[in-house]
Amino acid sequence: MKNGKKVLVVLVALMVLFSAAAMAAPKTWTVGFSQIGTESEWRTADTQSVTSAIGDDPTLVLIYSDAQQKQENQIKAIRTFIARKVNVILFTALVETGYGPVLQEAAKAKIPVIMIDRDVQKADRALRLTIMGSDFVKEGEKAGTWLADYLKKQGMDDGSKPINIVELQGTTGSAPAIDRKTGFANIMKQHANWQITRSQTGNFTTSEGKAVMEAFLKADKTIQVLYAHNDGMALGAIQAIKEAGLKPGKDIIVIGVDSVKGAFQAIVDGEMNCTVECNPLLGPQAVQAINDLRAGKKLPAKIDTIEGVFDATNAAAALPTRQY
Repeated sequence: MKNGKKVLVVLVALMVLFSAAAMAAPKTWTVGFSQIGTESEWRTADTQSVTSAIGDDPTLVLIYSDAQQKQENQIKAIRTFIARKVNVILFTALVETGYGPVLQEAAKAKIPVIMIDRDVQKADRALRLTIMGSDFVKEGEKAGTWLADYLKKQGMDDGSKPINIVELQGTTGSAPAIDRKTGFANIMKQHANWQITRSQTGNFTTSEGKAVMEAFLKADKTIQVLYAHNDGMALGAIQAIKEAGLKPGKDIIVIGVDSVKGAFQAIVDGEMNCTVECNPLLGPQAVQAINDLRAGKKLPAKIDTIEGVFDATNAAAALPTRQY
């Protein structure tokens, strides 16, 4: 009888222990993450940051999808996430438009959506919870402000003589392409003699940046400045400039956006003049947002990253510490 009581006491104790452990164990959340592709060093670093940060959290389970630069693949992936009843969806919009219906489906399923890096169009933003990443308009403004200061220091801009600029745009319809163009144009308004003589998309890729710059150089011998919406295209354009017998960074001022290692090395080598930082390492912020959401906290409408501008004055010192 005594032994029976002892067994009962032990069983009750074990039940209490297991119940307490179960209560203490954090609830596992499933995260659906749709990335647009691997078009650049920046994008690869962004993907690795987000997937690694989620993988390091034992309470999160990741379902990852690479859209391979196709919006239809991305929309299909998001619908799969909804069908699998994930707890939260993370995704980077390839372009701004076309996501309204699938976002409505996520909202109907009561699955919160967090944008990473690129946003959807204004009309659809009420359907997503927040966006984390950079202010692309400010990046364009930083590029223009840097150029104004540089031209003044070099004695190249007297305010009347034309400054001929060519522009390599990002993917047509994408938020960074639209906003980086807008930001740069905001600064151009302060300089009536600046003119963009040619502007064409290079789709954020090195190969297309090179091909478009080759065409620019054949058609125009008066190019003084190249403004590229990302460093990948700028680096491709540098190859084209060299193959045309010109010196990038000297004969043509080269400005890019992202601040990847290759751009830093090009600045150190004197072949690029400036890169505006766009930090891709958003994984820790994404996990923090997910955990805040899980804890019932209200997320801000925009989660910004802190970023700088790099040129010949500071690129060499920063290069050894670059993670992407």
